[in-house]
Amino acid sequence: MERKSYPTDLTDMDWEILAPLIPPAKEGGHPPTTDMGEICNAIYFHLKTGCQWNMLPGDFPPRSTVYSYYSKWQGQGVWEKFNHTLGGQVRSKLGKSTQPTALAADSQSVNTDQKKGMCMVLTDVKR
Repeated sequence: MERKSYPTDLTDMDWEILAPLIPPAKEGGHPPTTDMGEICNAIYFHLKTGCQWNMLPGDFPPRSTVYSYYSKWQGQGVWEKFNHTLGGQVRSKLGKSTQPTALAADSQSVNTDQKKGMCMVLTDVKR
């Protein structure tokens, strides 16, 4: 039975980019039986809709399995890799360097030179 598609589902192109970033299964254990693409689809559904884990639609993998991967990947920095990779892809498509070349920080985030209202801005703009 094929599951219903959701607006949050990964496209084939999205999956081609993200699949290599997912950590491989541990060696020597039982071979994985869960589709990692479906795990990602369930996690994105949860993140986009804000639903509770126990309210994931039943056509996704079991919520305990989905949450287990979400939590494990969070600890392994997988989400940061996803964001870094996808951010670089978007910047590249826009004709920009894959890495940003400027940083702006406000006085809430960085110590200032003690003058009220003074803001520090760091830049390394290459044009």
